[in-house]
Amino acid sequence: MVQAYILIQTEVGKARDVATAIQDLSGVVRVDAVTGPYDVVVLTEARSVDELGKLIVSKVQMVPGITRTLTCSVVHL
Repeated sequence: MVQAYILIQTEVGKARDVATAIQDLSGVVRVDAVTGPYDVVVLTEARSVDELGKLIVSKVQMVPGITRTLTCSVVHL
């Protein structure tokens, strides 16, 4: 399994709507609204890097209210 955190910036006042929409997507493990430079942090998992990329580009980034995403892959040291 491949895991990644997606750090999401949203339009002002849209963090709750974005978090609610994302939590029901397949591959999403956890969604948290946070403070700071990002508004929502999402833990995702997929069977491959390609599947993870499709989840991010085809599903997560299509959620209304998102202005920017940053994906951080989990590594096991």
